[in-house]
Amino acid sequence: MPGSPSASWAVYRARLKAVFDGADPRVCAAFWLFGLINNVLYVIILSAALDLVGPSVPKGVVLLADVIPSFLTKLCAPYFIHRIPYSIRIPFFVALSASGMLVIAVTPPLQDSRTIGIKMCGVILASLSSGGGELSFLGLTHYYGHFALAAWGSGTGGAGLIGAGAYAIATTTLKISPRTSLLAFSFLPIIMIISFFIILPRGPLYASSVRTAEYQPIRDDGPRDLDDEAVEDSGPHGQQGEHEGLLFASQSSSYPSSVSPGSNKLVVRAWTSFQANLNRSKGLFLPYMLPLLLVYIAEYTINQGVAPTLLFPLSSSPFDEYRSFYSTYAMVYQVGVFISRSSTPFIRVHHLYLPSFFQIANLVLLTLHAMFNFLPHFYVVCVIIFWEGLLGGLVYVSTFAEITDNIPKEDREFSLGATSVSDSGGICIAGFLGMAFEVWLCKWQVAHGRKYCKMQ
Repeated sequence: MPGSPSASWAVYRARLKAVFDGADPRVCAAFWLFGLINNVLYVIILSAALDLVGPSVPKGVVLLADVIPSFLTKLCAPYFIHRIPYSIRIPFFVALSASGMLVIAVTPPLQDSRTIGIKMCGVILASLSSGGGELSFLGLTHYYGHFALAAWGSGTGGAGLIGAGAYAIATTTLKISPRTSLLAFSFLPIIMIISFFIILPRGPLYASSVRTAEYQPIRDDGPRDLDDEAVEDSGPHGQQGEHEGLLFASQSSSYPSSVSPGSNKLVVRAWTSFQANLNRSKGLFLPYMLPLLLVYIAEYTINQGVAPTLLFPLSSSPFDEYRSFYSTYAMVYQVGVFISRSSTPFIRVHHLYLPSFFQIANLVLLTLHAMFNFLPHFYVVCVIIFWEGLLGGLVYVSTFAEITDNIPKEDREFSLGATSVSDSGGICIAGFLGMAFEVWLCKWQVAHGRKYCKMQ
């Protein structure tokens, strides 16, 4: 009978309940919002690229301005950001991203070089915030476990759908000007403040502040003043606990005993910490960073360089104009990303190189089709693009899940943040490759009698 213990739906519900057993709804909600808001402005800026720079400037300029600062932040910040408590970091990143969006929004809607330069400054501010936010929130999942990581991944996947859809609805359906739309979106980062200080239960951060025996920082042997004691007893925001597991273990084990009391111990500690974390990064490269880097190079080269040339005659497609192909591919891709980034509780990939090689195969296949036009229909390309999105999102969440499972606790927070440099690095490389691919493939198609790429 339906609903009986032996019914398939009842079994399915029991299994689903077991999958989410132990999940804290507040943790999941907070990290889903972190992922959504931290990434949604990146998507909105890319969606507004044409409105920001006009038709005569390559849109890759916006992509690179939106990615390179984030990449540099992720490359450098893991080596010092642990000294800044999350309760300070997050409001700072919120202010930075909101300021960047406000700069973009209030700049006059002109498209001369000076105005575009000011807008790109705003894009750079938002990109710095996005990069710092991503490595910080990934590090924060260290305290909250797999469900926090799964919720973060799902939120970042949802950012693609919601960001592109929100800008399109605001500017096309509701006929709101791009400037007013961007001004409204500049208030979205406030949601991260609400998520951290109101929604997220910070008990795990509080608890970490008392577990100092294993990761105790080195203290000066000299006399301490009242300010030093105030820092040590920093209260519920847990600056000391937020630093655990990153550098203090390595500092206490590798700090040279021969340093004289008169030496500059802060400089020695900083250099020792940097060396220890550099060694950690080297150990992360082959198993985690490289497959994530490869998958992002392949998929963003497809998205930015190959997809604009994957065109068919309008008579054999559901569209009235050629520009609709690219926006449709982008939406299909984002659907795949959202599904796979939300799949961590159900599907895990342990061999990260396999899907990365599949993604490279997608790049080769679609590039060959752009050259030789052998795929029979637009919908076949959509299936491949959807598969591309699934692979990209799956490698992203599986990489950080593997780190959470396999990296020792004292190295885990640093490892989560440091590995996040791979996706931005892959997008940067793909940004340059994509511009070259698009020009080359379009010239090839025109030379072989297919001029669709010139008709968009």
